[in-house]
Amino acid sequence: MSRIPAHIGVIMDGNGRWAKRRGLPRSAGHKAGADNLEKMCDYCGSIGVKALTVYAFSTENWSRPQKEVDALMDLLYSYLLTVEEKFKNRNMRLQISGDRTPFSDKIKAAIIHAEEVTAPGDGMVLNIALNYGGRDEIVRAARKTAEDVKAGKISPDDIDEDYFGKYMYTANLPEVDLIIRPSGEKRLSNFLLWQAAYAEFWYSDICWPDFKDKDMERAIIDFQKRDRRFGNV
Repeated sequence: MSRIPAHIGVIMDGNGRWAKRRGLPRSAGHKAGADNLEKMCDYCGSIGVKALTVYAFSTENWSRPQKEVDALMDLLYSYLLTVEEKFKNRNMRLQISGDRTPFSDKIKAAIIHAEEVTAPGDGMVLNIALNYGGRDEIVRAARKTAEDVKAGKISPDDIDEDYFGKYMYTANLPEVDLIIRPSGEKRLSNFLLWQAAYAEFWYSDICWPDFKDKDMERAIIDFQKRDRRFGNV
């Protein structure tokens, strides 16, 4: 328990395949995945994880069939409306990472409200990546850094990893220690590209809705067995 990863990233993959195997619409898989997220939050919070970042909707997901996108937006809105009650008993704080511009006004308002009402929570941070892309995040940070140079706040020679990193969505969170991807795929899919520099990776064939406490425990035990040298001998 002394080597619990402070920050875990999860690519919540396999919801659609989980539904298809059961003859259900993809929306049912996304709902099951959202329900499972609550269970994972409880488990991770109970063992001392400081932050859990989950990939919920990428910048590329807009290209999915409109019916599926609409169902995801409805699910997101419904979830945000329940955050105040759910998080109150968990002492968690909600953070949303990603470009909020394309979302409807009611979803934007719900995001702001959910973040504000959970702000006092001093337990685990649930960081949901929405309309998020790792490349987009890096471009955003580069643009903000360039604006600082243009405004005379900093010279180009003074730009380093720390300065650039402060414009990452996760700048207020611990470094990402472990990234988990269920469902059998073994790629980052544009998730936490900057933050993954020294993260450990763990994969599973289990679809996200079926990913249980015991699977998270296996991932953490495997993480604890690894020799993290961060470039040193």
